[in-house]
Amino acid sequence: MRVCKIKEQADYREYMTNEELEMVEIELLLEGIYRYYGFDFRDYAPPFLKRRIWNRVRAEKVESISGLQEKILHDPSIMQKLFEDFSINVTEMFRDPNFFLAFRKKVVPFLRTCPSVKIWHAGCSTGEEVYSMAILLHEEGLYEKTTIYATDMNNGVLTYAQNGKFPLQKMQLYTKNYLAAGGKRAFSEYYTAKQTNAAFHSSLTKNVVFAEHNLATDRSFNEFHVIICRNVTIYFNKRLQNRVYHLFHESLIQSGILGLGSKEGIKFTSIANSYKEVDPIEKLYRKIQ
Repeated sequence: MRVCKIKEQADYREYMTNEELEMVEIELLLEGIYRYYGFDFRDYAPPFLKRRIWNRVRAEKVESISGLQEKILHDPSIMQKLFEDFSINVTEMFRDPNFFLAFRKKVVPFLRTCPSVKIWHAGCSTGEEVYSMAILLHEEGLYEKTTIYATDMNNGVLTYAQNGKFPLQKMQLYTKNYLAAGGKRAFSEYYTAKQTNAAFHSSLTKNVVFAEHNLATDRSFNEFHVIICRNVTIYFNKRLQNRVYHLFHESLIQSGILGLGSKEGIKFTSIANSYKEVDPIEKLYRKIQ
């Protein structure tokens, strides 16, 4: 009987497709990373994972995902490289200007009624949107009573964000975004040009708390009037998206505002009825229960 079972397993392996084998390798890699390093990427979206993992396979000049797993488990520096690959660092100041314009018009009036304001930028990456929010709140006379919590799982990008220096060559685009977002001053007033960088004034981060936080594993750490998490959950599978949206719901005060990216939404989630649309196009929601 034992011989027959082994033969059946061998026959099954013959019929396993390359794609199925690839998924087995990916699952083993992610499980190994979780058990050895404590980083949980098991519920990230498969297309995103495949793309980033194969890029690292080629960069490390190994022949398979299994070969990459061996290197990662025996060399923390390779794990750090893959960790950076998995970090989502695509951002810009006043990204999607209409979102910030809608925030000015539809959320700022609510914030004016609050004695103090707490805003959470989850998955803040290199911080461009955090500085954008600080500028917007400054112009609306709200910054002094606001604390912004800027979090990301990647400590390296948080250090970059705290530094407050961004490529000078991007200022033309950022100025255009700022004006389209309802900017009220000359954008250049907020930074000083230093060689190839634009150094933003330190006053913009005096009320900002930068901290590590992993949406896949960490819990709520405060109550917030606003939570902004844009273009992050699109890289998660449905299970992790559901976890994150419940985390945000738990972390918002009653009548608090949730802001998501243009390709994200809560319409088909289990907490959809807990929110009212503030702006359906710009994905701004108010917690109602």
